Amino acid sequence: MPRANRYFLPGLIWHITHRCHKKEFLLKFARDRECWLGWLFEAKKRYGLCVLNYVVTSNHIHLLVKDTNPHVIAKSLQLIAGRTAQEYNQRKQRKGAFWEDRYHATAIASDEHFLRCLVYIDMNMVRAGVVQHPAEWAHGGYRAIQQPLKRYRIIDIPALMALGGFNDIATMQQQLRQWLNEELEIKNSIRDKAWSESLAVGSEEFVEKVQTLLGAKATKRKVIEIAGKHALREQSASYNIVSSAVNTCLRQDNRFLWDDF
Repeated sequence: MPRANRYFLPGLIWHITHRCHKKEFLLKFARDRECWLGWLFEAKKRYGLCVLNYVVTSNHIHLLVKDTNPHVIAKSLQLIAGRTAQEYNQRKQRKGAFWEDRYHATAIASDEHFLRCLVYIDMNMVRAGVVQHPAEWAHGGYRAIQQPLKRYRIIDIPALMALGGFNDIATMQQQLRQWLNEELEIKNSIRDKAWSESLAVGSEEFVEKVQTLLGAKATKRKVIEIAGKHALREQSASYNIVSSAVNTCLRQDNRFLWDDF
């Protein structure tokens, strides 16, 4: 079967998700999650990848980035995924696929939807029931934003501040904590598929713009409104909420990806 084509639309924020092969817990040990983060930092150094948030779980990753060049994201993901898999297989004397097919990318509007996506990523391990607060998970962006390192910093703090409209880091940190605490008070353990299975999430105008830019590639896609946001995805794909601590497999018909390098 031919693999899915990859496309590029410049000037957007992307929420990228990538799952381990057959949903196996290949990232269950801290050393393997740290390996992935190490290569993420290397991608930032080599290619200038603009990282806004991330979380590494036991069987998949979330990564929020802003494109700066049509080649940066593709090269970065190829480096990170390839080297992580290579090191794991060599150490375990293992053969076979480490990742499930290719990563999925969702375009996120650079407005309040971007901020909501930040919180959604931070809440991943809370929804899974692993921790009670994102600060308890060492391999997530929440701690990296609240306590940024002076060296080996992965998240682009100035870019994050600019996109969020913050004038100083302390104000940004406080506001993110407030939004996160509000989400924790809701005690919502439900996974919102729109953030990881759509082609685009944002205002109706933004989603329709992405649909227009995609042209023939989005002819079967529909703009659907759900929970105060619009998303571009298949009309037949139900937005029924799945209340499971274990995320289901990403849908094949909602993969939106770039050309290989």
